[in-house]
Amino acid sequence: MTRTTPSDTPSPRAARPHTAPPHPPAQRAAQPAASPWPALAVVLVGAFMAVLDTFIVLVAAPAIQADLHASAADIQLIMAGYQLTYAIALITGARLGDRYGRRRLFLTGMGLFTLASVGCAIAPDPGSLIAARLAQGLTAAAMFPQVFAMIQVLVPAEKRPKAFGALGAVIGMATVVGQLLGGVLLSTGFSALSADLFGSSWRSVFWVNVPIGLATLALALLRVPESRAPEARRLDLPGAVVLTVALFLLVVPLIEGRSYGWPLWTWLSLAGSALAFAAFALVERRVAASGGAPLVHLGLLRTRPFAVGITLVVVAYAGINSFFLVLSLTLQDGLGMDALGAGLVYTPLAVAFFVASVSAGRLARFGRRVLQAGALAGGLGYATAIVLVGNAGTSLTAWALTPSLVLVGVGNGLLVTPLLNAVLANVRPQEIGMASGVLSTCQQVGGAVGVAIIGVLYYGSLGSAAHHDTGAYGHALTSAVIFNLALAAAISALLPLLPSPPKAAATRSHAPAESSNTSTESGT
Repeated sequence: MTRTTPSDTPSPRAARPHTAPPHPPAQRAAQPAASPWPALAVVLVGAFMAVLDTFIVLVAAPAIQADLHASAADIQLIMAGYQLTYAIALITGARLGDRYGRRRLFLTGMGLFTLASVGCAIAPDPGSLIAARLAQGLTAAAMFPQVFAMIQVLVPAEKRPKAFGALGAVIGMATVVGQLLGGVLLSTGFSALSADLFGSSWRSVFWVNVPIGLATLALALLRVPESRAPEARRLDLPGAVVLTVALFLLVVPLIEGRSYGWPLWTWLSLAGSALAFAAFALVERRVAASGGAPLVHLGLLRTRPFAVGITLVVVAYAGINSFFLVLSLTLQDGLGMDALGAGLVYTPLAVAFFVASVSAGRLARFGRRVLQAGALAGGLGYATAIVLVGNAGTSLTAWALTPSLVLVGVGNGLLVTPLLNAVLANVRPQEIGMASGVLSTCQQVGGAVGVAIIGVLYYGSLGSAAHHDTGAYGHALTSAVIFNLALAAAISALLPLLPSPPKAAATRSHAPAESSNTSTESGT
């Protein structure tokens, strides 16, 4: 392997001019000019798979329940178990990448994710499938935050908006495509083949991960360079344990509370999470005071750009995930569409999101105005949906929502993509892994909070309405989307508090400080 050291931090060999260079001059000269895009394309596949597996199982749930004779509680754990372990392990996964190498953690996570997918596909009973899904979440948490860190380390600063545009497009597309791909797999020849070979069509939604995972592993070995934070020390185990408990107490009731009718234990768990987070802050202060390396540097959470940015991420993902939930319920339960048909309705939104995400990277020079345009477009989309559904009444059709979905897609693409870049723009290189983990966790927590709140509003409005009662489901949708409109307004109100990117950000890629704390090794 070839180790590249920063220009302002000479290696011991560089200090001895008479020492023979380890490689011919031509090879050394070519390395700095190597394009980061092949490596980025590979790790984005991992990000796509991690997000996709949150949503693709929603489509397969009825088939799983029928084939494995699973209870309603089993199905809840099969769907929510992945999100649970994924959310609680993201920060720890990011810090392990800092210490042991981001490429190594990405490869480990991808390999185990692929293996866990095999476990899901061959699961003979609900318990086995639940265990495999929990393992899938843990392995996704090992690889996903490395993507954020690698963008900061590998991509020059002036090109990062473009890289985050690609990441935003991938995350959004995975969110939307999950149900569409699941519907395709459950209704095509590939599904029939898996049914013949393995006993049930739902297994195809897990088998599809295997060839993609193996190909990604091979390409990552060839294309992705290694990087780590030299200052990263031994993992803060007490902090990791307390944070895991805190996130567990927070995420479990948010994911499971609505389906169980918000019993007392959900509220006690939420209260306990607040105490656990306070205990985590005390543990981290003690670790820092003793000269150790805390899992999360609390000082970063007090900096205005990061704190405001993280708050915006929570609010934005609360809106995105919750809207997809109520839209899917309305399309399938209210309008009687099958999974594939409902997935196709998302196509205009997916296309709009992709185009807007890619365009957002090119519009980075306009700074915060791009995010403001995104919040405005999203809010207009929600308002349009409320008007269209309200006027349609019992004659509501899925495709009547297309103008609203296009506006929501454009808004999310213009908002989420530059927001991810803005959150990490001012983070020091040695804190990139930790910041990436916090960012990823806030995406999951925001989504869970949004789903929990909108579920109460949607089902409260729906009441005891029968399936395919178009009028009742339309009314429930409008009641719920008012929540999304309020979130869009909150984002617009918070955006002025987000500092504009520093002028030096566009040229920092050539400054020695950008890489002075990160070692990089080629992956070939």
